[in-house]
Amino acid sequence: MRPIVCIYYEGNDTKYAVFVKEKKQIKLIKAASVDIYGTQSKSQESEALAPSFDADSSVHLEGLDTSNLSGNDTSGSMMEGVVMNELSGIKLQGCDFIPILTEPSVYYHLVSKRTTGASNMTSEILTDNSDLKEKKIDRETFGKLEMADNGTLTVYVRQDITGVRMLNKLAQYNGRRYYKITSIKSAEVSLVNYVAKKKKFFPDDFSLIVYIGKEYSKLIFLQGRKLKHIGSTLDIGTQNLYTYDVYFSKILLEMENGGIPTLDNIIVCGEDVSENLILSFYGTFPETNVSRLEFEEIDTSGLKDSQIPRLSDYTMPIAVATEYYEELAKEYTGINLLPRYVKEDQKFFQFAWHGYATVPFLFAAAFFVTYQLLLNQNELKKLDRDIVLQTDLKNQNLQILSQIEEVTTRITGFDQTQKILDSVSVGSEIWGNYLEKISQFAGTKKTYWIRSLLKDDPTTAKLEGHALNRYVLPELTTNLDSATLKSMNYDPIRGQEAYRYMLSFKLKK
Repeated sequence: MRPIVCIYYEGNDTKYAVFVKEKKQIKLIKAASVDIYGTQSKSQESEALAPSFDADSSVHLEGLDTSNLSGNDTSGSMMEGVVMNELSGIKLQGCDFIPILTEPSVYYHLVSKRTTGASNMTSEILTDNSDLKEKKIDRETFGKLEMADNGTLTVYVRQDITGVRMLNKLAQYNGRRYYKITSIKSAEVSLVNYVAKKKKFFPDDFSLIVYIGKEYSKLIFLQGRKLKHIGSTLDIGTQNLYTYDVYFSKILLEMENGGIPTLDNIIVCGEDVSENLILSFYGTFPETNVSRLEFEEIDTSGLKDSQIPRLSDYTMPIAVATEYYEELAKEYTGINLLPRYVKEDQKFFQFAWHGYATVPFLFAAAFFVTYQLLLNQNELKKLDRDIVLQTDLKNQNLQILSQIEEVTTRITGFDQTQKILDSVSVGSEIWGNYLEKISQFAGTKKTYWIRSLLKDDPTTAKLEGHALNRYVLPELTTNLDSATLKSMNYDPIRGQEAYRYMLSFKLKK
């Protein structure tokens, strides 16, 4: 959980307190009280620290180490320098800031009773504020608190909040545009909530919270656990005209104004919680239970030993920190006076309402464009795969075409060969028939042989040879159809009687 820095602006006094929550316990790790632009008497101490300061510009540092401050700093940057020196070791950019405001930065307006329903309550509050019309307040930012008499207390802030302006200066001093402000609290309202939970009040008890500051004091009255009346701010503190008798007269006056008949409890907190103050209250209000506001639930192990006895000085930051952590835990719903312009200034993107209205369209357009790109990429990948497949198919088709051409060439050659074979087969059949006749005749008559078989013209063949017997030749001529014995001459072979012959015959199918 991020640390929180509660800053209480009370006149010229500013209190800084850094809290963290560890193991369900709130721990106060840093505390500082800075008083800028004080009186002439306090300026002598600041001049000892920074001789270059003007006489009417002073710094009062209570328990702070000022050894790191430069004497050449201006009064404008002295405040930031003191704060950074005291909050050293804290990463402010990782903290949440909560300014705590009181009068005159906060205005309180009482709506006596609820005369309308909850839906019209806001409009009634905004219209019933004639006493605030002349003040520079932010009418859009206000908080509501139910009073003990069923009335409603509305809390307004100024349009220009001093606490926010000082925080922005601190951020600029550290080179940042702003520090994260999560909430702005009313000091009196948060203190009422804190005391009501700490103390065991009966429903009919009238209680008084006396907060004493350095320059101002507050008187806050409760009935039971609810707010009854907030007294006017007293210009009485530990550093100005400070007598207990003034408190008693102011208390009686505010009791009359708030319609409070008696006091059952008085709770003292702030800069002065001494025994003398408590005994003085006992002397004036002998039947009233007077006590200090204790903070035993706060872990103070991170503070210096000299700061622990002064823990009551940081009553307002402790009350606000306790309320803030209860809000985070959903245990309590307090008021938040953070103006809209501060929220807008702290946004990462500075858009007007119509700018934010276009943000969904920008996301929708980005989603649509991205979706279309992904679709087109998938389509391109699919087309690339198809191109590869078609290229492979084309190569296969080219191979098949080359094979077809080769087969076509073979078929064409086969037709030509077939024609040749057909033409040859006709003649071979004729020759085969004649050769078969000649061979059959030669098988029965072994007294002749053939020396040559020639073709004189396309239709006539000539047969030459020798015969040992001249009577066999007429039989051969008769055996061959259409054969004619052309010649027969005596031609002995190796002294043996032989006849040389030549005959011709027609080639018929």
